[in-house]
Amino acid sequence: MQQRFVPQKSVLALSIATLFAGTPLLAQSQDSTATVVVTGTRVANRTALDTASPVDIISADTLKTTGSTELNQALSVALPSLNFPRPTLTDGTDTVRPATLRGMAPDQSLVLVNSKRRHTSSLVNLNGSIGRGSAAVDLNTVPSAIVKSIEVLRDGAAAQYGSDAISGVVNVRLRTDRTGGEGTITYGAHISEYDLLNAAPPAGATWTGPNSRKRTDGQTTTVSAWKGLPLGETGYITIAAEYKDQNHTERSGYDMRQLYAKVNGAYDPRELTINRFDAWYGDPEMQQKTVFVNVGNNLSGDVKVYGWSSYQLRDARSAGYFRMPQDSRNVQSIYPNGFLPIIAPTVEDFSAAAGMTWALGDWDLDTSLVYGQNGMNYDVQNTLNASIGPASKTNFDAGGFSYNQLVYNLTGVRKFDVGGLASPLNVAVGTEARREGYELHAGEPDSWRNGGVILPSGVPAASGAQVFPGFRPANASHKSRTAIGVFVDVEANITDKLLASAAIREEHYNDFGNNLSGKLAGRYDFTKNFALRGAVQNGFRAPSLQQQSFTSTSTNFVNGIPYEITTFTPNDPVAVALGAKPLKAEKSTNFSLGAVMRFAPVSLTVDAYRINVRDRIVLSENLLSTAVRNYIVSQGFIGVGGGRFFINGVDTKTEGVDIVASMPWNAGAAGRFDFTLAGNFNHTDVTKVPTTAQLAALNPAPVLFDRVNVLTLEKGQPKNKITASVNWKLNQWGVTARATRYGEVLSPGTTEAFDFTLKAKTIVDLEARYAFTRQFSLAVGADNLFDQYSETLPPALNTTSNTPFSNYTPFGNNGRYVYARANYSF
Repeated sequence: MQQRFVPQKSVLALSIATLFAGTPLLAQSQDSTATVVVTGTRVANRTALDTASPVDIISADTLKTTGSTELNQALSVALPSLNFPRPTLTDGTDTVRPATLRGMAPDQSLVLVNSKRRHTSSLVNLNGSIGRGSAAVDLNTVPSAIVKSIEVLRDGAAAQYGSDAISGVVNVRLRTDRTGGEGTITYGAHISEYDLLNAAPPAGATWTGPNSRKRTDGQTTTVSAWKGLPLGETGYITIAAEYKDQNHTERSGYDMRQLYAKVNGAYDPRELTINRFDAWYGDPEMQQKTVFVNVGNNLSGDVKVYGWSSYQLRDARSAGYFRMPQDSRNVQSIYPNGFLPIIAPTVEDFSAAAGMTWALGDWDLDTSLVYGQNGMNYDVQNTLNASIGPASKTNFDAGGFSYNQLVYNLTGVRKFDVGGLASPLNVAVGTEARREGYELHAGEPDSWRNGGVILPSGVPAASGAQVFPGFRPANASHKSRTAIGVFVDVEANITDKLLASAAIREEHYNDFGNNLSGKLAGRYDFTKNFALRGAVQNGFRAPSLQQQSFTSTSTNFVNGIPYEITTFTPNDPVAVALGAKPLKAEKSTNFSLGAVMRFAPVSLTVDAYRINVRDRIVLSENLLSTAVRNYIVSQGFIGVGGGRFFINGVDTKTEGVDIVASMPWNAGAAGRFDFTLAGNFNHTDVTKVPTTAQLAALNPAPVLFDRVNVLTLEKGQPKNKITASVNWKLNQWGVTARATRYGEVLSPGTTEAFDFTLKAKTIVDLEARYAFTRQFSLAVGADNLFDQYSETLPPALNTTSNTPFSNYTPFGNNGRYVYARANYSF
């Protein structure tokens, strides 16, 4: 397979060399107007309504009209096709939450900064939430203060940009200001009330819980600023900084369980005095410091240099499940009233880029080198290692991991006058080389070892730090890989009415081989007011180093015998014995057809799509049955009790339609109104699940990818999302009102009896602004004004009381958020 595309690769490389050698090169001009699009096209003057594929442009002002300063959250309310679920009790995913586009996986969307590939988070999401098994870009590492605009290409673009661009591309364009600046202070808190469905207390117990609960929490202060500085006569240095201090939110239920042993047959009096809201279900505590610098300058003539750099330090604290006083995982001399273990990751993110554009004859050349690194280290607090007993520590260093990426690009763009065409043929050719690295390091020994304590029941106590056992030396790894790609991209108006574009790209990865992607797109303008557009393409997503290299181990005792339960790498001998194979790229075919309509002053776009993905990479179920354990022993692996691993083999078909309508209205003395109505309607079918011959031969045969994960892909995100918004401005006053309807979502259970449907909900956001001077303005508002929650889970689905709401809720489970924001421009 690896040699299949070598001739094609040679043809591409030869074509690029011939084009560069045969003709001199010239720089492409840049249009600074807000409507010019650079994502999905390499033609200099395309606008949002003139492209062959749908592109949304989100301005910095639009991002401000929400109480949240998180970029992912701001985008999710601006774009119906983008969803940002906020799960909790999911370890590191509480701190680094991924977004999804068009109902696809978080790692199937490509994120760019200034049209250059952004590095992903080092975290691979492992727990039961949207995006399980993926390692995605953390957009919240980019402060909103540095953002000029964000372009979202709602179409596959692997042939143009390479791996990951299956469902679309998010391109963050940075500020390029030479002068001016702005400082912003935002403060807000959740002021909310939610319903409870309490289980019955144990027989004979006298405690009862409330039916509802009021909370004021999640107080968040964000201080941000940006400043533009001149660099020479034409250059710029734009600096942005942000500090965020966020308290946690807590939406637990009332714990009806018996927490203490009975005394002489009677309930312990402490049962009536202990705080039974003993969980921490909600957003994490967080302190975050970010600095971002963007630089550019004209050196001489057509030679320009540019670059940027960013640094973020994020300290977070989230919780696991409450350990009751009598829990065998507790040491009562340390925690007589039980304990709530805290996961406290520290995330450090860095990026730097340098590039240059210049003209050579009729060509415009752009070369750049971009480096990014993301690391995550876990401290586990307010916990213990029960196997060590009363001598156990209560805080542990559990280890962590890091990911880095170095990308070199060289692109050339020029126009050719071709006879018979209505416009010059725009040709872009280029190459990209990428090196990626992944490292996992172990925690301190007490975070993972077994200290040998035997419980009164005669069973050994659990190993490692409760809630998050540390990574072991055997888990440590240091992996890297390289990828090289070449592409050709052409675009032209065949006639005055017909626009056509084509792209082809080949990539070679040293760990799994080659991939060839192509795209054909077109647009036909029947009139100035009506056009049809469409595209067909194939794409791919390379297996991430995180999926290939992540591993962790914990010890479970079965009848007093210790067994190692491991998340195996796909090439681990145990995983291979269970049928694992080296990961290969996911493959996709994308089809889209849309219409663009202008009925002045209304503009309307409707775009339908189908995305077929083959061999999606997923994380298998935990394979822990007796049959699995016996099979592993029969293969010569002693003491291994099972585990899970990443595997190709899920095929999906996603179909949907995006609709966007907008209308500006100048009402004279009543002010200016901007109306937007947008919707995404989406459905996914899982058409194939993975199997292995080794596991299929067992009796009973374990399921590699069960109904919960299948239904999560099919129904775990809203089947539709509709947003209606209006911005009003009159003199110093401004108001933004927005209503977002999230369609029905299924919170799947292990059997149909435990499935729980989350009904459609409409969330209303409202913000009012007043400019006291040209420089100073104040805004007050409320996100989720009417304090909406999804349905409260019944006791049968919330047996611990820790989780009264489903993690599949698409708009979070924190309720109303009230905020104020002050802006000062200078």
